[in-house]
Amino acid sequence: MRPAESIPLTLEEHRELGAELRKARARVQELRAVVSEVYGPNNQAAFSFSKAADALDRLCVDMQAQAARDWPGYHTDGFYS
Repeated sequence: MRPAESIPLTLEEHRELGAELRKARARVQELRAVVSEVYGPNNQAAFSFSKAADALDRLCVDMQAQAARDWPGYHTDGFYS
């Protein structure tokens, strides 16, 4: 059950999560490239890797916006990019 009022991530937690997500994005992109090269870009697995990469990109955009909402007035630019 969710608490009545959520407590936002700290600035440091956003920095750490951003670093982890940037690493994950880079790795998924590397794997997508390998699978696309081996099986071709029209392969189902290559397509799924592309979708996963797109989802991680969207997640980073969403989390960057969340960091700005959690910490208005603080420099949060670049935490997730």
